[in-house]
Amino acid sequence: MIDKNLIELYENSFKYNWDLKGLSDYSEKTTLYYKDLAREIARIHILLNEAQVQKGDKIALIGKNNIPWCIVYLAVITYGGVIVPILQDFHADSIQHIINHSESKLLFTSTSIWESLDEDHLPEIRGAFSVNDLQLTSLYEKKGEKLSLIIDSLDDKMNKKYPNGFSPEDIKYTKVDNSELVLINYTSGTTGFSKGVMLSANNLAGNVTHAHYLQLLFRGQNIVSFLPLAHAYGCAFEFLYSLTEGSHTTLLGKAPSPKILAEAFAEIKPNLIISVPLVIEKIYKKAILPKIEKPAIKMALKIPIVRDQIYAKIRKGMMEALGGSFHEVIIGGAALNREVEAFLYKIKFPFTVGYGMTECAPLISYDHNYDFVPTSCGKILDNIMEVRIDSEDPYNTVGEIQVRGENVMMGYYKNEEATKAAFTEDGWLRTGDLGTIDVNNRIFIRGRSKTMLLGPSGQNIFPEEIEARLNNLPFVLESLIVERNGKLVALAHPDYETMDAAHVDHDMLPAIMEQNRQNLNKMLASYENIASIQIYPSEFEKTPKKSIKRYLYDN
Repeated sequence: MIDKNLIELYENSFKYNWDLKGLSDYSEKTTLYYKDLAREIARIHILLNEAQVQKGDKIALIGKNNIPWCIVYLAVITYGGVIVPILQDFHADSIQHIINHSESKLLFTSTSIWESLDEDHLPEIRGAFSVNDLQLTSLYEKKGEKLSLIIDSLDDKMNKKYPNGFSPEDIKYTKVDNSELVLINYTSGTTGFSKGVMLSANNLAGNVTHAHYLQLLFRGQNIVSFLPLAHAYGCAFEFLYSLTEGSHTTLLGKAPSPKILAEAFAEIKPNLIISVPLVIEKIYKKAILPKIEKPAIKMALKIPIVRDQIYAKIRKGMMEALGGSFHEVIIGGAALNREVEAFLYKIKFPFTVGYGMTECAPLISYDHNYDFVPTSCGKILDNIMEVRIDSEDPYNTVGEIQVRGENVMMGYYKNEEATKAAFTEDGWLRTGDLGTIDVNNRIFIRGRSKTMLLGPSGQNIFPEEIEARLNNLPFVLESLIVERNGKLVALAHPDYETMDAAHVDHDMLPAIMEQNRQNLNKMLASYENIASIQIYPSEFEKTPKKSIKRYLYDN
């Protein structure tokens, strides 16, 4: 069990950082200090209490990353409830299923999302409230409930309870032991099955306190949140950890296009950047690759002294584009393209690759950028987690990565069969990822056990490795390797934007892809050779981590 109690971390942080900036909404240009957050949390506590919410009750939360979303999340867990964050990108049917499956009593959501739902299909919900702004207007109440009256009288009740104003001494949260359930996070993975991951206060405390130990941020520093907070990765480090450190989180609140990110980074100058590979890969492919592919630059890169100057200039340009004040970019959530990783390492860009999963809330392994070893995803967390490889020779032979420790989930909500299947008989969590470890317990991932294919003589084929190579060939935006009638076939979505910029006729695509196939096969073992490349007209459907939902394209 983690020594620090999760709920007490927030009690102490709000008191100690009372006059510091806590959360800002980039789109709305609004900022709340820690004292404002504490006051709003107290206001939600009155609502939950008046609505007769009991300790352990589930509360669903859906909406974009904004300040009200964060306040409701913290208010629920510090009240003793169980928060059920649901990604707003989910289909209405999936949202309704999760609300019902989780047995949520109340729903906090945006007006637009509520309008897409059918209240007749939500029999257990007692009421719904808007998180469009801090007023939390009533959207729905079940017959016989008086929730709208509670909302209308919240300010009066707040003034009555705290007649002299809300002060640090008024922060007294429910005692929640670290062993207790505080969060049910429904996955949206590449296999297509959504399961409710039960995470304890201890699981969250394990991630938060380890981030403290790593000194990822310091009091008063800045971070920009642009990953979905309903997902474990962004939530843990851009939000939950930041607010225990006394740092200032700016919520982007809109799709993180390169242009919007560049503007936000230039204005806010974050001290740490948490990213998924797609963002970094786009910067490389759109802004860097075209420059270093020019004949004159290619020639110059062969001269050591000139090469170092070019790399230094590229590194400086990338850092300035990301605000210029960060000490590290942490990349996680999916595999980073090997070519991109090798280049960033070559130019000494301060990045690192971590590894985790929702079932570990999410962190499993990490290295500071100055300890990062290319192709790895960091060392297993010291004194927090353990790792083993299901292989006779874990240092040289690929096997399933299995972990156990403080961050590992309690199980899947109301799904004993899935929970049992997720663990080995001796209690290790099966990650479903394949890889090896080195003598320092540094993890090297090769692929997913569910996506691995078998070659004609039983050879292991990892589609992700082939896709990474194909994605670096001309005019390929993204790809999938699938098996068709015993042969490997590539589905490739073209980079139409780059083609148009280069004035390449779209009719040339079949010939270009055939040349790509031939060049790709030269890089592969014979049993990995691609029989054909099929042009896929639209982008592949993805999870919130921007991983392709592979199961949709298996047939």
